[in-house]
Amino acid sequence: MARFYQPTNLLLIFVAVCIGCSKEKTTTSGTDVTGKRQFISMGTAPVGGAFPVVGGAIAEVMNNHKDTIDWKVQAKGTKGSQENIRRLQQNELELALANAAISYFAVRGEGTWTKKYDIRAIATMAPNVALFIARADSGINSIADLKGKRVITGPAGAGFQMFIEPILAEHGVAWDDITSINATQSGSVDQLGDGSADAAFLGGAVPTGSITQATSTFDVQFVPFDEDKRQALIENYAFFHPATIPAGTYKGLDADFDGLNVGSMHLITSESQPEDLIYEVTRTIWDNRAEIAGKHPAGKALNPKNVTRDTGIPYHPGAVRFYEEAGLWPKAETESEAGGPADESATADEAEPAGKADVAE
Repeated sequence: MARFYQPTNLLLIFVAVCIGCSKEKTTTSGTDVTGKRQFISMGTAPVGGAFPVVGGAIAEVMNNHKDTIDWKVQAKGTKGSQENIRRLQQNELELALANAAISYFAVRGEGTWTKKYDIRAIATMAPNVALFIARADSGINSIADLKGKRVITGPAGAGFQMFIEPILAEHGVAWDDITSINATQSGSVDQLGDGSADAAFLGGAVPTGSITQATSTFDVQFVPFDEDKRQALIENYAFFHPATIPAGTYKGLDADFDGLNVGSMHLITSESQPEDLIYEVTRTIWDNRAEIAGKHPAGKALNPKNVTRDTGIPYHPGAVRFYEEAGLWPKAETESEAGGPADESATADEAEPAGKADVAE
């Protein structure tokens, strides 16, 4: 004779099974991701730049330090900032490294972007201190002199136009006034050396390997920014920050060079990521920043003055919550409209070498 469970017993069994299937619960900050396996993909850039190495260092450190979340973090090679931003929007990545200037235009749907992207900052990292250089015998002594010249503006598809074009425009030079040439940083030195290019926009960490290479190969003209134009760029664009290159950093640089951080490397995510997850990501990275710096010098930029630096895009609420608790987020009256803290000038500590490769990727 068949046996049947009473309805009350069936209900108890159903509830017990449901409880055993998931530990996930809802909190005031959204979905609680504690106690649940999390697979996290972090977009970087092609091999050869700083992004893959820095991303790998962050992923390794996160995998070594699991607290409330059992995560598995994987750094993935991509084409760089622009692809990373698109894939965050499509939920194909949870984290990514990007150049702050490219992110700035992405959240606004400006520049080469055709729509607004809902990306959010987690941590501002290594500065990208860049400038135009030319051969000393080129006759190029100012940015205005670049009109009609062959100028290397970064690798194809890297998006460097987003921060180079405003610099040119502020100095009265339209993008169409130059012949834009695409090349890597090492390729730029070769083309300047053989005369196939007149100038190049180079930079990254200080000292930048490509500029050091150029100064050891031929006499270099460090093309200065007009000071009033430099200040205007800093005032008009949140991703531009003042950065001084000390005299003697490069052969032939006999005085301090008043330059620009043209877009820091930063760690970003999408607005839709759970607040609790990004809180734990931020906390883990900050608490273990010395370990990250030990794997790559860019980690030294994870310091109190730099990590919450405003680059023109809002910080994720999970990151803000951690920084507020840690005393790293400024009071409301000092915050910018873009959602980040007030700007401070770059210091030598923030400009620690991030490797010889490009920072803007």
